Amino acid sequence: MAGPQQAPHLHLAELTASQFLDVWRHFDADGNGYIEGKELENFFQELESARKGAGVDSKKDSLADKMKEFMHKYDKNADGKIEMAELAQILPTEENFLLCFRQHVGSSSEFMEAWRRYDTDRSGYIEANELKGFLSDLLKKANRPYDEPKLQEYTQTILRMFDMNGDGKLGLSEMSR
Repeated sequence: MAGPQQAPHLHLAELTASQFLDVWRHFDADGNGYIEGKELENFFQELESARKGAGVDSKKDSLADKMKEFMHKYDKNADGKIEMAELAQILPTEENFLLCFRQHVGSSSEFMEAWRRYDTDRSGYIEANELKGFLSDLLKKANRPYDEPKLQEYTQTILRMFDMNGDGKLGLSEMSR
């Protein structure tokens, strides 16, 4: 009989963008864009387990006290939920790529400007090659080094995050998420 299944998500090593997305999807079980309620409890318990396994945690506070302190530190808007940008600050994510992506298209006017610039064929969609160009420019603007395999990984990660119908391109409604 196998022991309890340990999610390999919080081993505290630096995560790639793709691994970060896997962690996000693992804990945001209902897909609503937040880690909250029971999801948050599960996240925190697994994080504590990983910390203890790594010999990081020596405090004797109760789990509830630790969770309260954790939320005070990381729940920047104090809404009792962890958003993707907040999780990117918690986990050691490679180059904090996803946070960089979100910051670049933060306002709706910036988003629409980026959309028009990268929807080069004016199809109403950003296909993988157009997305790749967008991400390349974004990484250059952020002075983040990358190579072709990393750019490909980032492109696929963004598609996995936002391409809800699986057609390999991003529609305006998908991207505006």
